[in-house]
Amino acid sequence: MPSPAEREPSAARNIYAFGITSFLNDTATEMAYWVLPAFLASLGAGPAQLGLIEGVAESVASFAKLFSGYLTDRIDRRKPVVVAGYFVANAVKPLLAIATSWWHILLIRFSDRLAKGVRGAPRDVMVAESVPKNRLGSAYGLIQSMDSAGAIAGPLAALVLLSRFGIRSVFWAAAIPGALCVLVALLGIHETKRAHGKDSAEEKSGSSEGKPSEASSGAFANRVGASVKLPANFYLVLVAVTLFSVGNSSDMFLVLRAQNVGIRVALAPLLGLVFNITYTLASWPAGWFSDHVSRRLVASVGYVIFAAVYFVFGRAPSTLAIWIAMAVYGFYNALTQPVLKALVIDAVEENIRGRALGIYFFVTSVATLAASLITGQLWKHFGARSPFYFSAALALAAAGLLQGAGRTGKNRKSRLTQAHGLPGG
Repeated sequence: MPSPAEREPSAARNIYAFGITSFLNDTATEMAYWVLPAFLASLGAGPAQLGLIEGVAESVASFAKLFSGYLTDRIDRRKPVVVAGYFVANAVKPLLAIATSWWHILLIRFSDRLAKGVRGAPRDVMVAESVPKNRLGSAYGLIQSMDSAGAIAGPLAALVLLSRFGIRSVFWAAAIPGALCVLVALLGIHETKRAHGKDSAEEKSGSSEGKPSEASSGAFANRVGASVKLPANFYLVLVAVTLFSVGNSSDMFLVLRAQNVGIRVALAPLLGLVFNITYTLASWPAGWFSDHVSRRLVASVGYVIFAAVYFVFGRAPSTLAIWIAMAVYGFYNALTQPVLKALVIDAVEENIRGRALGIYFFVTSVATLAASLITGQLWKHFGARSPFYFSAALALAAAGLLQGAGRTGKNRKSRLTQAHGLPGG
């Protein structure tokens, strides 16, 4: 097993390549994403159609993520899957420029989310194999920071284009960073080696440096791992995240609410800008912080921030409050997106990381499908305030469950180590 020092050059190369790819991909995505509500409105669609589009897009992504997770653990070359995912997603975005009906947008978002779902698990497992476990939060945080930096560049580019041209020009221009993204993914990302294959073989042969006690311990660990490959603590975390995701509808509803209370359509990309500035600045520190304290604590704080933001959007006391809440919203993403992935990786054995991530992505995506549909219907039947209050309440409940899962996990681990005489920590 190589030391951290030996792995550093390869790790840096891959992590930076993934970061640059994420930057370019998100630049293209966010150029189009923040003007979609206004574009839909120009085509005669409203909140119900937006909820359907985002819901269907997330549902197909959820099944793609589940399949991709299982596939990731069974293939030796993951780079082709990742590159193909980036290629398809960026090939369909410019097609928005020729859309003439809301269902055209549905098909394009369908393809985009399918491609993202396929590439997600193999990419995240490749990241986990590129760095030591105690730097996992930092690695995911750095990539997320680059991703959200692209989400700053995207809305700024869209804002410039909107001021001089029209909405459709934004979709055409998104093809440029999209093409660069695919090029960097193809040339910059390097295949990672699956260390667990060798380890598993050594455990099966009972050869662990030729020491009987270590071989015996390895055999015991292998038997335990076989029976609890996805431990109860993983599922407890999954329940908390799923509950939260039921209230975590598409961010497009935040844009729609902002326009509903008086923020002009032309300023929609700026909403993405203020949100992504804090997201970019906080992602790497949040990931680093989660390497040194409880990841559950960090994620729970993120959920509380989400609840506060959605409460403000529900009340909408002023347009200034909406701008401030959108900026604070970036902290929620920074404290949860990279940290929860690291938490999932921490919870399982190396040889089933893809499966664990696939299940995690699948369940949360299905819940997000429900969230977008629920939000659209609540808005339609009970007014604009109700879905935001609903989401805030679920976020607070999920934060409490996540902390409860942490205490339960510690108690179970303590009982297991005491029962088998294993070292704690």
